Amino acid sequence: MEDVRRALQAACDAIIAAQDRLTRADQAIGDGDHGAGMARGFRAARDALDAATPACVGDLFKAVGMAVLSKSGGASGAVFGTFFIGAAKPLLHTHLTAPALVEAFAAGTQAVRDRGKAQPGDKTMIDAALPAVEAASAAPETDLGAVAAAAAEGARRGAEATRAMIARFGKAKTLGERSIGHIDPGALSVSIILESIAVSVATRDEGEVIDI
Repeated sequence: MEDVRRALQAACDAIIAAQDRLTRADQAIGDGDHGAGMARGFRAARDALDAATPACVGDLFKAVGMAVLSKSGGASGAVFGTFFIGAAKPLLHTHLTAPALVEAFAAGTQAVRDRGKAQPGDKTMIDAALPAVEAASAAPETDLGAVAAAAAEGARRGAEATRAMIARFGKAKTLGERSIGHIDPGALSVSIILESIAVSVATRDEGEVIDI
């Protein structure tokens, strides 16, 4: 339980610490509330993780998603709550394997796409989440650390690529070509989350699975 819990707690802590960075990113193309909303939601998620008594790995992911959904507010709460709740659905076992982590990231990303209908290239968090899934899918199926690291690198590249995109969702959509040159705050958030999870996984005891 503690390895998975610590990895998700690390993601919460990373988002909380990045509040000002996310605020600045959102001020460039949005209304500037992304950082505060994300920090509020992930503080609640941190508390939920502390209190959780999971029966399976998915229960921990779901605890994060429900807290973010209820406390972040706005689009960020809906999107990131949906991501974690979606990621929880295939995680029905008491340990986390490399293939299961890929499946979870893919399920969470698809849940967001189903809800918001964003497509690749629309300058949203999908532009970081999809490359993360693709990179993770290409990593060795027996190496959890490699999968987590690949997902983080895919998300980083995807987030950076949003600088060249024209926003087609949210307030940024009204800027048109003026949104070019700025990173999407949602994509940046995905990158921060997956990087923190990768670091946490890399510092665990070596092995194919994380037991809970």
